[in-house]
Amino acid sequence: MKKILDLITEEVTRAFAECGYQEKYAKVTLSNRPDLCEYQCNGALAAAKEYKKAPFLIADEVAAKLSGNPMFSAAESVKPGFLNLKLDNAYLAEYLQEMQADSKRFGCSPAGHPQVIMIDYGGPNVAKPLHVGHLRSAIIGESIKRIGRFMGHTMIGDVHLGDWGLQMGLIITELKERQPELVYFEETYEGEYPAEAPFTISELEEIYPTASTKSKEDEAFKEAAMQATYELQHGRNGYQALLSHILNVSVTDLKKNYENLNVSFDLWKGESDAQPYIPAMVQKMKDDGYAYISEGALVVDVKEETDTKEIPPCMILKSDGASLYNTTDLATIVWRMKEYHPDEIIYVVDKRQELYFTQVFRCAARTHLVEKDTRLKFLGFGTMNGKDGKPFKTREGGVMRLERLVSEINAEMYRKIVENETVRMDEAEARETARVVALSAIKYGDLSNQASKDYMFDVDRFTSFEGNTGPYILYTIVRIKSILAKYRSLGTTVAGAVILPAKSESEKALMLEISRFSAAVEMAFLETAPHKICAYIYELANAFNHFYHETKILAEENSQVQAGYIRLLMLTKGILEKCIDLLGFSAPERM
Repeated sequence: MKKILDLITEEVTRAFAECGYQEKYAKVTLSNRPDLCEYQCNGALAAAKEYKKAPFLIADEVAAKLSGNPMFSAAESVKPGFLNLKLDNAYLAEYLQEMQADSKRFGCSPAGHPQVIMIDYGGPNVAKPLHVGHLRSAIIGESIKRIGRFMGHTMIGDVHLGDWGLQMGLIITELKERQPELVYFEETYEGEYPAEAPFTISELEEIYPTASTKSKEDEAFKEAAMQATYELQHGRNGYQALLSHILNVSVTDLKKNYENLNVSFDLWKGESDAQPYIPAMVQKMKDDGYAYISEGALVVDVKEETDTKEIPPCMILKSDGASLYNTTDLATIVWRMKEYHPDEIIYVVDKRQELYFTQVFRCAARTHLVEKDTRLKFLGFGTMNGKDGKPFKTREGGVMRLERLVSEINAEMYRKIVENETVRMDEAEARETARVVALSAIKYGDLSNQASKDYMFDVDRFTSFEGNTGPYILYTIVRIKSILAKYRSLGTTVAGAVILPAKSESEKALMLEISRFSAAVEMAFLETAPHKICAYIYELANAFNHFYHETKILAEENSQVQAGYIRLLMLTKGILEKCIDLLGFSAPERM
């Protein structure tokens, strides 16, 4: 189904052509003066110079050509040369009826050429709890994945665990000091290793920071950890078994925490999965003449003539032959290309890593790790700040665990729901409703901001049922659900009913917002910008609430008109629910 703007543009283009003007001047946009018109075309202003004619004369001709077109109730020429357009109410109602007939996609056509797109988001380290710094990557990446799938692409989300390097050696060394009798530390042991891990997630999360602190104060401990890391990476069986335990315990806990955010990953790969690809990759870079030794390290030049600032070489191996994050990320690209042949890989990471990813992407392209038309995209996100404008902290000044943040928002929403005397719930329903609404507050509060911008995490504002918030969007959906339930309780039906032409300005405003659904989702995908969906549903919710306050829906005496209203509400609800699903949350039955 074509987007409404495309259909309008086709008619205006035809009119320009029939008047003898080039089609390029027929661009139509949403009106920046909705008090005057709904859509506008300013092409006559640009065409005036080429055709040596006053722009209002050109606009007059095109407006005359559009006169009588059933798509428009008005096509007016306004000096100095604007073309102001208003859609015909009957035409708009028919368009919405067609949208409603497509109950799964609401008229949004899937991509004509579906692609395979991998998304690298999440990026937690094993043996460490998730904290608020992990929030944005998870929420943004999940939404982009969902939007891409809705548009018909094969989206593959990879958590990309930090499970390699010195941190593993630190954990092993600390564990050895605490429990030296464990069979994992017996070099000659040849039996089966225990199926159960010798630690819980709580113990593991305490072991790592303890070991990290020790390594900074005790040189011998640090050297032992480096040796353990070396032996792990070179295949020592006992240490490999411990790594498996660390991963199993950590991943189980991580999955639980991500599940609380309604975030999931298709792949739980880590840095360790890329290690087997490193030797051949490095050798090929050497053989092809891209990698060379500089100050003892192996590097690849990635600077370009058009650079306006210095872009350092991409380091592949340190002077001691050890690999780096660069090496692992490049090797990860190798296995992703080998296993999935993606058309694009999107990295959802902190925007402060832009230079690093510029180096990695250029190195991957220059050394032919990716195909010529494979796109590597850096989607850098800004910082989540507290009310003081600084990175979000606990009241004690430390980095807040993500689990604690979610718990605090849940508690605040539960308090508000319990205090609401208009809707009585038992405790189980109240707590589940609080969980659902709290998630909307967190996710919408984040996603409604452009990803690259820093934003202030304001619990009071995000949990409000008024304004541009998740709870406001959910309250709108619940309001529609309530009206539909009351309508059903009357024993009436909408069978055979259709959406009728608008009878008021508020009804038409709602219908116009609904008609723009496809364009909003498509733009959100093309620009990897979930905030555009937030902006769309906020306008849609406002339009509905304005219509609701001005219209006696259930008190309408004309049954045909009332059924038309109900059809319109059903479509509004369906689109709002689809949009919040793309953002990664859902709506309760009551609030």
